[in-house]
Amino acid sequence: MILHSFFSSSAAYRVRIALHLKGLTVEYAAHHVRRGEQFTPDYLALNPQGLVPALETDSGTVLTQSLAIIEWLNDKYPTPPLLPSDVDQRAQVRAFAYAIACEIHPVQNLRVLRRLRKKEGLSAERVNLWAREVTEEGLDSCEKLATGSATRFLYTDAPSLADICLVPQLANARRWGSDIARWPRLASIDAACCALPAFIAAAPENQPDAE
Repeated sequence: MILHSFFSSSAAYRVRIALHLKGLTVEYAAHHVRRGEQFTPDYLALNPQGLVPALETDSGTVLTQSLAIIEWLNDKYPTPPLLPSDVDQRAQVRAFAYAIACEIHPVQNLRVLRRLRKKEGLSAERVNLWAREVTEEGLDSCEKLATGSATRFLYTDAPSLADICLVPQLANARRWGSDIARWPRLASIDAACCALPAFIAAAPENQPDAE
């Protein structure tokens, strides 16, 4: 399989975590998003959205969108499971993951921030502040979602799809200057995750294209 990625993309980060949790080895194809390499004709032929990640499977199928890729990996390689067997917990895990991937992440995405600077004329400082505010408001809600569980990880005693989404989003929060101690439950889970070999291997600074 070939993973098309960029070291600091939080969506690609999610897929890398899932791959390492599953113990899967893939070829790594880097696309420098800040330089626009995701818009080359060859890559757009692969993924017309011009986004990372994309995963080329052994059969030649191209999968896009990080959560869809992770769910495919979970179906194709069921051990260890990334979704709990209990139907209520599974819904909670998905809801938390969607809160990050569908609510927080899109509005602080690089494309959105560039539009605010270029189309709306906002300064880089104001755009960064806006991204930080959006991220912190979203994570405030996520902290409340997470406080009802006493498990080592979010909702479960092993990393799940929810934890896979949480860790990259907290990395983004740090980049915007947030103090993650603001979210004690999330911070404790982040620490537990980031001590695991799969999360260490997937971290942006450990990728071949890291800067």
